[in-house]
Amino acid sequence: MARRPLLQRKKDLAYLVFFAHHLANALLIDLQPFYPAHLIPPWLSAIRTNYAVSYGDRFLLDPPPWFVAYTWVEALYHCPLSVWAVGALWRDDPKTPLRLLPFALLMSLTTFTCVVEYLAWPDFSTKQKLDISMLYGLWLFIGVFMTLDMFKRLDSTITRFNKLDAGKKTL
Repeated sequence: MARRPLLQRKKDLAYLVFFAHHLANALLIDLQPFYPAHLIPPWLSAIRTNYAVSYGDRFLLDPPPWFVAYTWVEALYHCPLSVWAVGALWRDDPKTPLRLLPFALLMSLTTFTCVVEYLAWPDFSTKQKLDISMLYGLWLFIGVFMTLDMFKRLDSTITRFNKLDAGKKTL
């Protein structure tokens, strides 16, 4: 099957940009707690601290144990998969939906957990909740959209295969 150029695959292009951004964000911001302090440039540490303080993001200021676990998932699963996804999307790898469906579902569920948690913070104002929702809400939207898209792609592939297989049986 001929591969289509990336510019003809608008969703894949958007996903490629997302994964490149996600990888950079994870390595430069999210995973900072795992790095030795002397390896983190002050300007990079300041970006993380400024974001956390500006938005009151307690997940970065005082992370609960489950959030630390999510950060390990990001380090051990999201980052390697993101590296793979950038190349796979670039070359139109046919296994892309199979690999991105669990990623997208996991991203949706972990982000949804965060949203439910911060919406329950009693001393978090409505404005703070709306502000932080602009960030987490976007990640949740992308995760749900990608989950549905990858499911649809896999469903379509299986349906085509079943039709081909049924055609062979009638011959």
